Amino acid sequence: MTTSRIFSRPFDAVLCDLDNVIRFYDTTELSSLERAAGLAEGTTSRVAFAPEIDLPLLLGEITKEQWVESIVVGLSGQVPEARARELGTALAEAPFRADDVVVAMLVQARAHVPLVLVTNATVELEEDLLTLGLADFADHVVSSARVGVAKPDRRIYEIAAHRAGVAMDRCLFVDDRLENVEAAVGLGMTGLHYREPDDLRQPLGALLG
Repeated sequence: MTTSRIFSRPFDAVLCDLDNVIRFYDTTELSSLERAAGLAEGTTSRVAFAPEIDLPLLLGEITKEQWVESIVVGLSGQVPEARARELGTALAEAPFRADDVVVAMLVQARAHVPLVLVTNATVELEEDLLTLGLADFADHVVSSARVGVAKPDRRIYEIAAHRAGVAMDRCLFVDDRLENVEAAVGLGMTGLHYREPDDLRQPLGALLG
C-alpha cells in the first residue's frame, strides 16, 4: 500500500525578511543633505550598499562606525570628507518604523505556524527590534551578523528552516529582493516577492481568520 502526506495548508512555517517588508527607514534628512551637496538622491545609498562596503557590516566583521568611514572613502571625489561623513552618518542613523499592517498579519500567522525573521542585519539588530517593540515578535531571529552568512547564501536558509523545525519544502519565504526569493525557491521553499502588504493576504489567507 502506498501512503502520502496530506497537508491542511501549503506551508508549515513563515520565514520573513525584515527590511522593506516589516521595517522601513525614513531617509528624508539624507535626501535633503544630498541635494544640498549637489548629489543625486540615492547616491549615498548606492555607495553604502555596494557589496564590498555593505557585506562586512552584515557579517558582523566591522562596526557601523567603520561602515560610515567606508562610505566616506566611497564618496571621495564627489564631496568633501566632512560632508561625506555627514551623509554617511545620516544614513546610518536614519529613523525607522514598523509597518503595523504587516506586523498584524504576521502575528496572526504566528498563532498557527512558526515565524522566523531571516535578515541581513547588523549586530545592532536585537536593539533595533526592541526599539520597534518587536523583541518577542518572532519565534526565532536569524541575523546574518550573528550566523556569519548572508542571503542569498543557501546556508542562512538552511539555518532558518532548522530553527523553525520545518522541512525546506514546507517553508514560505518572504523577501523584497528577488534574488533572495529565487534562492529560496531553488532550495524548495515557496517564495513570495514582497512589494506591498496586499502581497501577503493570499498566501497567508488560511491563517488570517
